[in-house]
Amino acid sequence: MNTWANLVLTALSNFPTAHEDDYPVKKTFGLTILSFMIATVAIFAINTNKVSAEGSPVAENWPQWRGPNLDGTTSETGLPITWSDTENISWTLEMPAWTGSTPIIWDDTIFLTVSYVQRGGGGGYGRRRRQSQATPVQPPAQSRDLNVELWRVNRHDGSIIWKKFLSDGDHQERKQNMSSPSPVTDGKYVWVMTGTGWLRAFDFEGTEIWARNISNDYWKFGLNWGFASSPLLHEDALYVQVLHGMKTDDPSYVLRINKMTGETVWMAERPTDAISESPDSYSTPALLQYDGVKEIVITGGDVVTGHNLETGEELWRADGLNPRNDRNYRIIASPVVIGDIIIAPTRVRPMLALKAGGRGDVTTSHLLWSFGDGPDVPTPVSDGKLLYIVGDNGVVHCLDLATGEVVYTNQRIEPGTYSASPILVEGKIYIISEDGVTSVYRAGREFEILATNSLPGYTLSTPAVSNGHFYIRAGDRLYAIAEGTSDR
Repeated sequence: MNTWANLVLTALSNFPTAHEDDYPVKKTFGLTILSFMIATVAIFAINTNKVSAEGSPVAENWPQWRGPNLDGTTSETGLPITWSDTENISWTLEMPAWTGSTPIIWDDTIFLTVSYVQRGGGGGYGRRRRQSQATPVQPPAQSRDLNVELWRVNRHDGSIIWKKFLSDGDHQERKQNMSSPSPVTDGKYVWVMTGTGWLRAFDFEGTEIWARNISNDYWKFGLNWGFASSPLLHEDALYVQVLHGMKTDDPSYVLRINKMTGETVWMAERPTDAISESPDSYSTPALLQYDGVKEIVITGGDVVTGHNLETGEELWRADGLNPRNDRNYRIIASPVVIGDIIIAPTRVRPMLALKAGGRGDVTTSHLLWSFGDGPDVPTPVSDGKLLYIVGDNGVVHCLDLATGEVVYTNQRIEPGTYSASPILVEGKIYIISEDGVTSVYRAGREFEILATNSLPGYTLSTPAVSNGHFYIRAGDRLYAIAEGTSDR
């Protein structure tokens, strides 16, 4: 129960009882106040996910990789724009190593996937380097007898509630380790995928509900950079994509999995003519909802596709993500859905905007616009009118969402390499570099940098926002960041 409800209950416990000789007006007044206070308790107790009061932040959970709206936005307020490793830090939690996964938050709980590869940081790959160094030194090979774990952490103080084994075989796969996929939760259970193929479900007490290995059940993962897609949770199902081809001739496929039993509801193969590394995709499925219709959107293998939620049937397909049929057009940035518009990034160019509602080949029939300088790794974010794009080189662009008109282009934030995705909070864009430097710039038609904040450590993880805090994984630490130093 939230703080307001507790305060009202305390007041109720001290409320004087009426006596027989009280005047009727006193009884009426007292009962009126009592009724009002009980109603107040009900209102605040029912709304446990979002609480707003004058001058207070709006509290919202962050249950999946791209947050409560699945698009990197939140209605949270009262967040700081400046911090350091000593300023506006509520607490820190040390972990064995870095990761690419995002903290997942529900009420007082944070879930973290935890790797033991390269304790203390990025081990050379993520060390601070000048932007002119186009090819970073590859990290040293790691032992494969290390484990991936799921941690449940107290949101208020960073204390560890429990740790659960997810998988052995943790290792470095070029840039990432096997903890990259972010967990998902519905507030009662948490589901988590690993780069080794293990998918497990737990309740909040840490009891394992079910477990299975997707890579063993179907085809071994064959991605050049290792598996990193997060599952999508919607209603009673998990949606998992395995799009690969660089290291395998096996088909790519999409799964719908019953979230309570772990059983496959459907498996749909996803054919592609992409060659060499281009079939590989590290993106996460998106949910498209329009005119009472729901579809799953998948990008990878040179195309973007829409699938029936109930059957997995491919409903539509758009080509054009790799117009020159290049061999290395793997896709990392995920599709973004804003209303009935689908944004489909590829390896920089072109980025496509499609109109929902098509069937069959929609390559030209439902193309709204294309942009020749999209992101490679960071997934774009939108406020519903404008689309904000951050390239992995720190160059940012802003487009009109509906028309693709360039609002501004080739603006520069802090130099560096960017693998996390931007989030939009209170009219501001926050984006963190691999060096742990967060640039904050204003949303809108005029580009304006508001702050630059540095934390030590190699950073691939996208920040999460909940209860007036940023939760940022930088290096081997999780930082809880809020205005002031006290927990909200």
